[in-house]
Amino acid sequence: MWEENFDTEQSSSEVGHKLDYSPVSWREYFDQMEDVSVGPSDSRDVFKVYKAGSEGPLLVLLHGGGHSALSWAVFTTAISSRVTCRVLAMDLRGHGASEVRQSDDFSTQTMSSDVANVIKACYGEAPPPIVLVGHGVGGAIAVHTASNALLPTTVGLVAIDVVEGSAMEALHSIQNFLKGRPKSFKSMDHAIEWSVKSGQIRNLESARVSVVGQIIRCEVEETDTLEQASPVTGVVVERNEEFYDQSYVNDKEDAASESVYKWRIDLSKSEKYWDGWFRGTSNLFLACNLPKLLLLAGIDRLDRDLTIGQMQGETLLPGTQFVSKPSRDVTRHCELNKNQYKQIKKIERIVHQYVMSRRHYLKKSVVIP
Repeated sequence: MWEENFDTEQSSSEVGHKLDYSPVSWREYFDQMEDVSVGPSDSRDVFKVYKAGSEGPLLVLLHGGGHSALSWAVFTTAISSRVTCRVLAMDLRGHGASEVRQSDDFSTQTMSSDVANVIKACYGEAPPPIVLVGHGVGGAIAVHTASNALLPTTVGLVAIDVVEGSAMEALHSIQNFLKGRPKSFKSMDHAIEWSVKSGQIRNLESARVSVVGQIIRCEVEETDTLEQASPVTGVVVERNEEFYDQSYVNDKEDAASESVYKWRIDLSKSEKYWDGWFRGTSNLFLACNLPKLLLLAGIDRLDRDLTIGQMQGETLLPGTQFVSKPSRDVTRHCELNKNQYKQIKKIERIVHQYVMSRRHYLKKSVVIP
C-alpha cells in the first residue's frame, strides 16, 4: 500500500554514505511563494505564504512554534500527489519571513485573525472549501479560527499534537529546552545537521528544506559576544537522548567579522502567551461542528475533556486517530456536494496515515508549542 512508503526516512543510497545536510529550495515542493499584505494601506503586515495546486479544496497549513511554513514542504508534496487539492502554508507572525508591526503579539485572537486575513487577501470573500491543518501552536490557532467561524467556508479541522492537558503540564519545561539549544551556528549546513541529530526534526529531507525558515544569517562584528549554549540537565529530547556538540556552534574567536546563523525568533519572549495558546482548546475542539481529526503520539496523551468526549460517543478513536462525527447540516452549510465531501474525508485519512507513519511532527517527550 502507498502509505507503507512513508516509513522510509532515508533512502537506500544514503545508507553507508555521508549524509547531505545542505539546504534545498522551496521550489522543489511548492508552486509559488508570495508576500501577502493585509491591514490598512499605511500600516500593512506582510506574511510569507507558499502555495501548491490549483484545484480542489484548500488546505491551510499552520506550523508549530519556532518553525515556519517550510516545515510543511515534504507533506505538501506527499498529499498533492495523492489527492486533488490546493495548499497554502503561511509563516505565522514573528516567524519565518513574515514582517508585522506588532511582532511580539502572539495572542490567539491576533494570530487567528492573521490566518483569516491572509486567506481573504488571497481568495476574496468566497474562498474554496477549507481544511485547517495545524501542529502545536498552529493547531491551537486552527482550533480558534474554526471555533470563531473566521473562515465560513471551513469544512474540516486537523489538529496535530494539540492536547490542552499535556501542553499545560509541559509549559514549565519549554524555557529549559530553549536555553539548552545552541544560540548560533557556523553555517546553514551545521544548523540542519544539529536539527536532525538532536531529534528536533526526524526527517532529513524536511530538515534540509525547512531549517532555512528557522535560521537567519547575521553579520557579526568583532565587538559582538555570541552567547554560548550549554547543556541543561533534565532536558529530555526525542528518543530520550540529549545531543550537544560544541562544533556546531560559533565560538567567540571564530565568529569575529564573520557571518553566523541565529534563530529567527526568540520563543522565550512569547512566554506570556503560552497559557492562552492551549487553555480551553480541548473543549473548543470538541465543540467545533465540523469533520475533525486529532493526531497524537499516543492515546495516553488524551486529557480529561477529550477522554470524556470519546467515552460519551462524541468521537471515534481507532488507534491514535481521533475523528469526530459532524452533524448533517455541515455539507449543506458549506455547499459541498457528495463528491467534495468524500474528497475532504480522503484528505483527512491521508493526513492521518502520513503523519502517524512519519511521526515527523509528533514529539514523544518534550512538548514544543
